[in-house]
Amino acid sequence: MNRSFEHISALEYRLKAADNIIKSFKSGERYTKMRTKHRNELRAQDKKIKSLSMELAQARCDIITVRNQWFEVFEDFEKESEKEKADLIKEIKHLKDQLLRREQQLDAAQDKIAEQRKELYEVKTDLETEKGKNLKLTAQINRDYENSSLPSSKTIKRKKIVNSREKTARKPGGQPGHKGHCRKKQVPTSEPVLLSPAQEILDDPDFKKTPKTIVKQLVGIRVMLDVTEYHADVYRNSKTGELYHAAFPHGVINEVNYDGSIKAFLFLLNNDCCASIDKSKNFLSELTDGKLEISKGMINKLTKEFSSKTETERRTIFADLLLSPVMHTDCTNAKVNGKSAYVFICASPGGKAMYFAREKKGHEGVKGTPVEDYQGILIHDHDKTFYSYGSDHQECLAHILRYLKSSIENEPERTWNHGMRSLFQEMIHYRNNLPYDAQPDMDAINSFVKRFQEMLEKAKEEYKDIPPNNYYKEGGFVHSCG
Repeated sequence: MNRSFEHISALEYRLKAADNIIKSFKSGERYTKMRTKHRNELRAQDKKIKSLSMELAQARCDIITVRNQWFEVFEDFEKESEKEKADLIKEIKHLKDQLLRREQQLDAAQDKIAEQRKELYEVKTDLETEKGKNLKLTAQINRDYENSSLPSSKTIKRKKIVNSREKTARKPGGQPGHKGHCRKKQVPTSEPVLLSPAQEILDDPDFKKTPKTIVKQLVGIRVMLDVTEYHADVYRNSKTGELYHAAFPHGVINEVNYDGSIKAFLFLLNNDCCASIDKSKNFLSELTDGKLEISKGMINKLTKEFSSKTETERRTIFADLLLSPVMHTDCTNAKVNGKSAYVFICASPGGKAMYFAREKKGHEGVKGTPVEDYQGILIHDHDKTFYSYGSDHQECLAHILRYLKSSIENEPERTWNHGMRSLFQEMIHYRNNLPYDAQPDMDAINSFVKRFQEMLEKAKEEYKDIPPNNYYKEGGFVHSCG
């Protein structure tokens, strides 16, 4: 009810307002007000347009004034620029004349320098050739079994080498920080000898015996004749005349027999120690005060007997060498009845080794050795024959050390060879101190590899500045092999 009333009231108000507007339009009063308002707005707009027109005209005047002033300034700048340009052209011409004169003087000087350089080059070339020849001759004179692959029997210089160690400034004996190597104690072969103190010590009541005992050993060896004599009584059958005696042990056949200890001693003395048959025979005789006089024929056949009895072991070692991931091999000269012969050596890092006698070297000599069918890494002395076998190759580090020592002796101006040789010696010492089956520390390996790369870069830099001499290229050869 209230809502309807409010709605009706609102409608009535709106209707009344509409009636008033209609009345004003009918009377004309509304039109008069609107016309007056429109005229006032037109006058305001005309005034505004007039003001803007005046500002536009003033702006145009200012633009023209500024443009005229800018043209005047530009003309002044253009005049100054033309003047500076003319001055610069004049100065450039003067400088060109000076440059031409300098170039002519420089050409004359360069021609003179070129002539001098040509003369200097010819002199240096002759000097370098003479130096190279001198270096080649010096290197040949210095070559021996320490710094080359030549055997000691073919060295030009016959010098006696006490040992392979090089002289250093260190004092003899144990070095600070190095673990000492004491003599190994042996198991006593007799009752310990108790040393009695002096009688005055025993008589002095102030001296009391302590639980401590000092033990020292005196180790010696004895070589003595050990003879075992076997007796066997003979029995005779009184009816048949048949004779019988107890069987003698294996190997006891003749009246006098030699057991394995004598045979092994003579075999090792003759083969491993490279003593002649005569020296081996005389040495054993002297050890036994002349009681044992072994015939040379017996000593001579020991090698053949050893070969026949070790056939199974040799086959096993042969198979183990083929299965070894790394194998060392070499070929050395030998003499057989005054004729040249060769010995091929095959060895594994584990210590197993075999020797093969051959009449020829090269591929003919390799036949029948483990190298022929080997599929692992071969370590050798750079002999081109061995590169036809195995899956990969490494040169023996002893040869690398010889090349480096030769480079140090014959290329004193180089520095890389000193560092590389020290690095190789350090790596060899590190590996030799590891147990055979032990894996090296990767940090140590990475350090060695890093230093090796640094030495190679240093070598490249030194040989880039001063290439290897035409008469001595061993040092550059080691660098290229690295």
